[in-house]
Amino acid sequence: MIVRHFLHWSRTASVAERAEATSALGHAYLETEFIPGERAAAEGALIALLDDPSPSVRAALAQAMARSELTPPTIVHTLAADLPEVAGWMLEHSPLLVDADLVEAVAAGPSDCQLAVAGRAKLSAAVAAAVAEVGSAEACLTLIENPGATVAMFSIDRIVARYGHLVAIRESLLARSDLSVSTHQALVAKLSETLANFAVARDGVGRDQAMRVAKDACERATIVLAAASPRKEIKALVRHLRESGQLTAGLLLRALLCGNVDLLEHSLAELSDVPLARVSALVHDRRGSGFRALYDKAGLPALAYRAFREALETLQEGGFAGSAVEAACLKRRMVERVLTRCADEPCEEVEPLLTLLRRFAMEAAREEARLYCETLVEDGTLPARHVPVRVAA
Repeated sequence: MIVRHFLHWSRTASVAERAEATSALGHAYLETEFIPGERAAAEGALIALLDDPSPSVRAALAQAMARSELTPPTIVHTLAADLPEVAGWMLEHSPLLVDADLVEAVAAGPSDCQLAVAGRAKLSAAVAAAVAEVGSAEACLTLIENPGATVAMFSIDRIVARYGHLVAIRESLLARSDLSVSTHQALVAKLSETLANFAVARDGVGRDQAMRVAKDACERATIVLAAASPRKEIKALVRHLRESGQLTAGLLLRALLCGNVDLLEHSLAELSDVPLARVSALVHDRRGSGFRALYDKAGLPALAYRAFREALETLQEGGFAGSAVEAACLKRRMVERVLTRCADEPCEEVEPLLTLLRRFAMEAAREEARLYCETLVEDGTLPARHVPVRVAA
């Protein structure tokens, strides 16, 4: 009887009145003990409301019934496919939607629907993967900030590939404690690329120059990451660098000139398909007889071999880096020695290598000067030769 009166009344009621009454009926259906006939009539009335022309009324129905397992499946699935302002309630809260329903909503729905799915209190890795693959930037940001979402590392990597250039995405990812070193490096590469494009667009810097500066910055950051990471993670980092085209002779020479032998050894093992233990033995062999064969098998350029050989000899004489800090910065003495030895090469084709080494030498000198000045400031003293001399009037 009550339901019949409701249906008659709703034909002439305003949208606001219908929305309020619909919410009340939905809550009553979930929370009130109806006699069998009345419950069936109430369910029929709720299903009839799915055809209400006003989204506000349908949104009120969704809001009232989204969180309950007692909601009729017809209502759940119909509202989940409605307009975003209606569907969002079901997509974010309904316990009756299974992973297949949610994946379909992410694949076919607009950004607002993807956002609702990404914000669910509990989200499986499969649905998270769908959001990472096709979701909007806003949905991906919601996903990585959702503590109830199970997000596999390959999904994180996919978000980095798609949206790593966006500040909000990048900052949220860097705030996570579960990032692998390879994912961290991918974010660094994205940041370098973004900054280079920004410099070209705003400051009129030539693209080649901007990309070179960005590449150098990315390589420096990669060396720092490798030096600070557990040795067990270096293999995955090297694999990522190779797959992304970043595992170059220039990067490996920089790593060696920083004293980061771990990164060099893992890279040579990856490129040559030689066991790591064997690679390590050849790198540390003072005779150097087998290193050339390893170097060639790794496919590194022949013209750069002299630089690698000289750097290894310098390390063997002075001792390998003993800490992450020592393995993260170019060693000025080593760079200058390698540059001097390679400059003796008569071949004109070695000039690109010399140019690279000169850049390394300038970078090492600047880093040394910066550290020297920081030390002076921290100590609160200045050597006598730096004390200004007062000129008599």
